This record gives sequence, C-alpha cells and structure tokens, in this order.
Amino acid sequence: MTSQKLKKFEKLTKLQCEVLVGILLGDASLQTESNGRTYRLRISQSEQHKEYVFHLYEIFQNFTTSAPKQYVFTDPRNPRKHYSRWSFSTTQQACFRFYGHQFYTGEKKTVPKLIHRWLKPRSLAYWYMDDGAQKWKGKSLGVRFCTDNFVYQDVKGLAQVLQEKYTLKTSFEKKNENWRIYISSYSYNVLKNLIFSYFIPSMIYKFPAQSSDNPCSGYLN
Repeated sequence: MTSQKLKKFEKLTKLQCEVLVGILLGDASLQTESNGRTYRLRISQSEQHKEYVFHLYEIFQNFTTSAPKQYVFTDPRNPRKHYSRWSFSTTQQACFRFYGHQFYTGEKKTVPKLIHRWLKPRSLAYWYMDDGAQKWKGKSLGVRFCTDNFVYQDVKGLAQVLQEKYTLKTSFEKKNENWRIYISSYSYNVLKNLIFSYFIPSMIYKFPAQSSDNPCSGYLN
C-alpha cells in the first residue's frame, strides 16, 4: 500500500484498538522517530507463531506498506544454531500517538492508569495469545501471563484489574528478577468463556485443554 493511500486511514477501528491494547501488554511495541508526534507499531514473533504474525498483519494492514518478513539469526553462544523470527512494522502514524503516550514513559513500557477501562475480552485474548502460557506445562488448568516487561506495581495493578473486572482468581509471583501474573485453575471456565472464541487456530495450543483432553486437568491452582 502506498504512503499516499495510507493517509486515508487516520483512525483506528474498534477492533484495532482492542487488539492493540492486548498486544501492547504483550510483546508488541510502539516506536517514535518524531519525539512522540507519530508512532509505528512493531510486531515480532518466533517462527512457531508465523500464522499469528500474519493474522496481526491483516488487522493492521491498512497502516503498512509491506508484508511480514522472516529474519534468521545466529545464536551467539552456538554459531551452528540458527533461529528465525517473523516481523513487520506499520508506518509512522498519528493515530498511535495516544497509545504511545499511555503505554510508555520515555522508552520504558508501562501500564496505563485507565487499563481497567480498555481491557476488553478481545484485548485479554490477544494479550494471552501474545504472552500467555499454560501453568506447569499443562499439568494444571491454571495459566500465566509473562509480564516481564513491567515493574512490580504495574503487575500488581494488572492482577487487580483481572480480579475486579472479570472475577478471575489471580496471584503474582517473582520469576528471577521479574514478576508474572498467574490465574488459578478455579477461574478456568470464566477465563475460557471470556477469551477462547477470539483465538486463532494456531494459538489454541497455548490454552489448557479440559477433562478427557487433558489427563492432568485434575491438578488445581
């Protein structure tokens, strides 16, 4: 899409806003080269999540000029080992400015004060697809959010929003130097009813399977 045509798309749709909130809580980033006047959205995921990257590209395609690309890297610890990521960026857009100012203090990502208003079920689903995982490698119906990019107070606030807005039983624990949010298996059905319908097929594996589909589903917490 040419830059001339991109000028027609000045506002984010409701869908784009809800998805953007979720992925900014995850691994997506906003970058500015104009001292905060405009921002571009940057998406980068592992080879395993290629389909998810192209799915996000379709959502934000009206702000892009090129499709996702594969980048191959060499492991600095083992030159014989290579790994790849799929990435794309939008162009610099004023419509991302509000979110850039809300989610960043300087170059440091932070949780907006009004996240309790913006965290819709769709946002929660994309946050999970972006940065969620099964707890204890599937030996529980509990899940976790890898909130490693946020400071303790931000993680505590997010856990409180999940508990108060969606009645999810949450806790947060320290992993090395970072904090992560855990959602108890007691909240499995509530969480699944909130977010599972938004999952794309290739990301369903990230969510715990129940009963006969999961022989370990009797484990709680």
